Amino acid sequence: MPEPLTPTPLTVSGLSESELLARIFPRLHGGDDRTLLLGPGDDAAIVAAPDGRAVVSIDTLVADQDFRLEWNNGYRTSGYDVGWKAAAQNLSDINAMGARATSMVVSLTMPPETLVSWVEDFADGLSSGIRELGAANCAVAGGDLGRGRELAVSVAILGTLEGGKPVLRSGARPGDTVALGGTVGRAAAGLALLESDIPVAALSAEQRSLMDTQCRPHPPLAAGPLAREAGASALMDISDGLVRDGNRMAAASHAVLNLDAAALKELAVPLLPASELLEADPMSWVLGGGEDHGLLATFPSELQLPPGFTAIGSVEAPAPTESTGVKIAGRPADAVGWDHFAD
Repeated sequence: MPEPLTPTPLTVSGLSESELLARIFPRLHGGDDRTLLLGPGDDAAIVAAPDGRAVVSIDTLVADQDFRLEWNNGYRTSGYDVGWKAAAQNLSDINAMGARATSMVVSLTMPPETLVSWVEDFADGLSSGIRELGAANCAVAGGDLGRGRELAVSVAILGTLEGGKPVLRSGARPGDTVALGGTVGRAAAGLALLESDIPVAALSAEQRSLMDTQCRPHPPLAAGPLAREAGASALMDISDGLVRDGNRMAAASHAVLNLDAAALKELAVPLLPASELLEADPMSWVLGGGEDHGLLATFPSELQLPPGFTAIGSVEAPAPTESTGVKIAGRPADAVGWDHFAD
């Protein structure tokens, strides 16, 4: 008997824009009806600004720059992964202001050979990320679809401070406690595993968990508003590495962040399953890895740190001849971390 024919997978080039949107719209997270006044379907959405202000941010993921569809170790990035990651990194930016996300719009550019199933998977990952990360009131209000040579996702996101003041990266003061909310280094360890020659099937559960943090980050979305309510003096998302982003906070605050070596060493312990396998220094991931999307915060020393935050150092005034920046145990830290425009 002849072999049954395998159906040819449907690509986006085989559908009109309206047909593709009809497959996407039912998968998008609706959020809070009090904020989303008019959702997808018109030329623009209409959203409410609950306290008269809106916190806004935008971020982009580009294939082969921010993620790979096929990794060296054999892992294939799914549409779900990319949708989740797009949600996570943008929700984290709102979180880093001490705010809560209320709505987002999404632009997806696709090569014509992109599978329709990948796009549906992307929409599912975006919506699941919003719900499971704890931003259920954030609606996907609309967006745009387009064709291009590269697969790229851009998300613009809005949030509310709920009547409070934003927590800026410029507020750190000498004597403050430097604290970490969430994790750091896990996504960088996961990236190293993805780029290694060790097949996915050969990884342990702990190693696979680190890889999953790179593909589907879990920013601590409750921590931003909690830090604001607890009296945090400065706050920012660690997206490009603890040292690189710490240098940014130090420069904005005209201060020095002196990190505790023993505290940093503790942060490296969960990374040992990957560092031992790859014979790598886990501290390089702690200091230079950022895509966990944890929070770097400072609190006045008399305040008790809110749940989810760990003290990792203190804020100091720079000496008269000293530059601002990050130190580790009193010594200047090497400038490590992600640079979007580096070769």
